[in-house]
Amino acid sequence: MKLPHGVPATAGRPFIELAPEISTAILRTVEAGWALALKLPDVNAGAAEVPMTERLRDGMRSALNSGELPWGRIMVVLPGTESRSRPDVLRPDGRTDIPILLIRILRRFGEHDPHAIIECKRIAGGDTHLCREYVVNGIDRFRTGKYAGNHAAGFMAGYLIAGDASTAAHGVNQYLNAGHRNHEPRHDENLKPSTLVAEPWAWASRHPRVAAPAVALHHAFLPAS
Repeated sequence: MKLPHGVPATAGRPFIELAPEISTAILRTVEAGWALALKLPDVNAGAAEVPMTERLRDGMRSALNSGELPWGRIMVVLPGTESRSRPDVLRPDGRTDIPILLIRILRRFGEHDPHAIIECKRIAGGDTHLCREYVVNGIDRFRTGKYAGNHAAGFMAGYLIAGDASTAAHGVNQYLNAGHRNHEPRHDENLKPSTLVAEPWAWASRHPRVAAPAVALHHAFLPAS
């Protein structure tokens, strides 16, 4: 983690910029956790979002505790919790799905709030409603600073209830490019294959913010069956 030159702390909070290897480790932990979750009979394309997220969280914790991931002792998968977009917001205005805490950042900066946030959504590229939800109640929560306002990167897990990762990314891009909700088409925000994990399930995007530098999002599209 580093503090980028010219980027001030946000209302007393450090600006958290994860090294690429840490972002990769988070993605790999999601991958390992989902592999364990898929072994359970209640994880399937018909399952609701919240139970699948709980199974993913449990799987990630088991993967970190297994001793098979080199970063197992420096990463903590926290419970989903109410969150505040800024320290001066006295009533929680969000609820994070899977917050991540990194021991080194906690020790160095004393920052007890999550150091990375994973937002989880059901997705199918051919389902316009789900693609809209993925953008409006997923991507845009990072874009507006409701989540991860002092983070350089955020993470999303998309539970594929139909189709594959490429189809899901295409569906999300179609929604971004259509210029919904009185916005101009958002071509520059399109999802592209990840440069951190060279596998079909991993995608990435970048989104402008008003009160902070652009946020990089890392997307893990996870087959639900």
